[in-house]
Amino acid sequence: MAFVVLCSTMSFTVNMHYCGDILVETAIFHKAKGCGMEMEKPSTDGCSITKKNCCDEEQLVVDGQDELQLQVDKISFEQQVFIASFVYTYINLFEGLENNVSTYEEYKPPLVIRQLYKIDETYLI
Repeated sequence: MAFVVLCSTMSFTVNMHYCGDILVETAIFHKAKGCGMEMEKPSTDGCSITKKNCCDEEQLVVDGQDELQLQVDKISFEQQVFIASFVYTYINLFEGLENNVSTYEEYKPPLVIRQLYKIDETYLI
């Protein structure tokens, strides 16, 4: 749930650099470096002959949600019952038992008919 809230409130920018019609570089969270073929603007203001730059920068801004609105008043009765029972069950899940329960108290060992260890013994002479 925390991951969903983080992703929905986070804003980020995707910068793309096109050289002609080909996408050369894509950068997230910082400016794209480019291909190095950008043309500088002419230093003289009176120059009317300029070449069109072959490179193009495009920026995509993804805005996150500014405010989180919790609408508690629109929860139905069935949802309230489910939430209450879930919390109650989860809290009681970690309670321990007061008495130590032993599963071996009622166990009775089998009766010994013959001594099995004597059958399997070997003697070296």
